[in-house]
Parts: sequence; structure tokens; C-alpha cells
Amino acid sequence: MNLTELLRKQRAMTRQDLIDLLSLTDPDDLQQLYDAAYAVKAATVGRVVYYRGLVEFSNICIKNCRYCGIRRDNDEVERFDTERDDILAMARWSYESGYGSLTLQSGERQDEAFVSYVEELIGDIKKIGGGALGLTLCVGEQTEETYRRWFAAGAHRYLLRIETSNPSLYNMLHPRDGRHEWQVRRDCLQTLRRIGYQVGTGDMIGLPGQTVEDLADDILFYKQLDIDMIGMGPYVVHHRTPVGQAVAAAGLDSPDARQRRLQWGLSMIAVTRLFLVDVNIAATTALQALHPLGRELGLRAGANVLMPVVTVPKFRAQYLLYDHKPCVDERPDQCKNCLSARVASVGDTVGFGRWGDSLHFHKKEKR
Repeated sequence: MNLTELLRKQRAMTRQDLIDLLSLTDPDDLQQLYDAAYAVKAATVGRVVYYRGLVEFSNICIKNCRYCGIRRDNDEVERFDTERDDILAMARWSYESGYGSLTLQSGERQDEAFVSYVEELIGDIKKIGGGALGLTLCVGEQTEETYRRWFAAGAHRYLLRIETSNPSLYNMLHPRDGRHEWQVRRDCLQTLRRIGYQVGTGDMIGLPGQTVEDLADDILFYKQLDIDMIGMGPYVVHHRTPVGQAVAAAGLDSPDARQRRLQWGLSMIAVTRLFLVDVNIAATTALQALHPLGRELGLRAGANVLMPVVTVPKFRAQYLLYDHKPCVDERPDQCKNCLSARVASVGDTVGFGRWGDSLHFHKKEKR
């Protein structure tokens, strides 16, 4: 079967088809892949990019993930909690700037004080514009009771990255201390689905020891769990983490290695768009960490969501999950103008003032 015929299979692709597409390296073949994915995006979810204003409101975390810059044992990090009034000010700015949705992200905590704080914060945000802002949470693994409380308060999307569908690879990324279990994370995704959230997940691409077969299985995992939103990106080293230090010591963070991770990241966006068709897919900042035009390339490969940072400026440098994070020094208004220009350069438009919910989710609601 030639490449043109394979690209037309879309939802009918087999695991081997996914592997074959993710294994492409010829520049002309890759461009054909990206063009096909963009055509599917245009025909299904449209040439519209939806913004999720990202408020990183705390970098305090109980987890000790071996790749993450805000891991509990990184004592170089200056920890912070953003004042409620400052979070609400950024939420109001997002609403007045036409961002249809907000994403609240933080390090992971599970104590009652944190759960109640987020619950009340959701209620306050939903009062802005009479509930005009869509709201995504990205605050980690929680109990079903907690997820239900936050859903009742007004959150309607939840992003929890599986990181990898391979439990053995997951174990490499996390300490074996009973707090970092692949099964727990997968169960959380299923709980979120049962409650009624639009559910998002995603992987890290180009991890040490990861294979193209692992990446194909990640896409099949998204399908198996009937995921609505995908937030995935290339792995980017953080120098103060065990995984990052091991990668650097092994010479696996060379310019060529970073270029391979970028190419894999774009291919994952494209193949996921072709196979899952109507889900929301983010062009993540990790793409831009590896290439100045990374997010534009992601949009051209089939992504339809961007997450402009609206974190309070004084805290941005303390919320570094990886090295060389872009836009750390930009004000929110600068970020808005920059992203609008990036979207226009692709030929897409911004869906200002719209939630941009997952088409896949709403199709399921009608079944």
C-alpha cells in the first residue's frame, strides 16, 4: 500500500499502519503526512484555533516525578501559591481579551485545604461574565469525590496526561514509592469520563527507551479510553531531574536528538488527527522549546488548540517543568499578540469568545 492510500484509511488504520506512519523520515513523506492531517482538521473541526488561557497558580507538589522540574525534591525551585485575587484578575483579563476558556494548572496536592480552595476558585471564575469562560483543570490525580466536587462547582474539562501507555516506561519516569502508579492514573481518567468531564490526556514523545511501537500504542490508548482532548509534546530535558541528567550524560540531548523529538512530536499530532479525526489537539509550548516556530508547525500538522500563558508574570520563572520554556518573560498581552500572529501565519483564525469544546465529546453526547 502506498502512502497516499494509507493516509486515506484514517479511522480504519491498524496498529501497523500507525507504526508505519510514525516511522516516516523522508521530508517529502512527512510533508504529505502533515498536509493530510491539516486537511482532515479543516474538514472536521475547522481552521479555527481555540485559546485556553493557562494560569499556573502553584508549583507546590507532593509528587516526585523523575523528569519534572517542579518535582518535590528539587530544592532549587522557589515555591509559590498565587493569591486568589491575582488568579481572578488574570481570569477577568482572559475573559475581556476574548479567550473563550481558562486552564488552571498546578503542582499536585490532595489535602482538603487544596481541594476546597480549588472548589471555591472554580465558583468564583464561573461568575465572571455570567459563566462565559470555559474551564479546564490540570491538577493531577484525585479521588472520585474530589473530581465530583469540582465538576459540580463548574469545571467541565480535565487534563491528566498518562505520559505513556507503557507501564514499564511509566515506572522509569516515577519513583516506586506507592504514590506513582500507572494503574491509578488510568483509573482516574476512567473516573473523569464516568462523571461527565471532557477528558484530556497525552504523552511525552521521545523519552529514553521509548519506541515507535510505544507511540502507536499511546494513540490506541486514546481511542480505547474514548479521549476528547489530546495534550502531548516532545520530551524536553530539565537539568535538575534524574531523567534529564541521565539523558544529558548519555549524550541523548544533542541538536540531532532534539530534532528527532520535534519531528516525532509533529508526526504524533498528524497521525492522531488522522486516526481520531474530531478530537481537540493542542500545539504545546514544548514544541516551541525545540523550534522557534514549533507551535505553528503543530497547527500545520493538525492541532487546533493553543494555551497562551496568563500566569502572574512574577511567578512564571518558578513554574518550569522543563528547560528553555518559551514566553517566560512575556506579559499576557504580548503573548496574546504573538500567538495571534502565529495563528494568522498558518492561515487559521482564532475562535475568540468561544469555548471550543471537543467535537468528539459532543458527538458522544448525542448518541
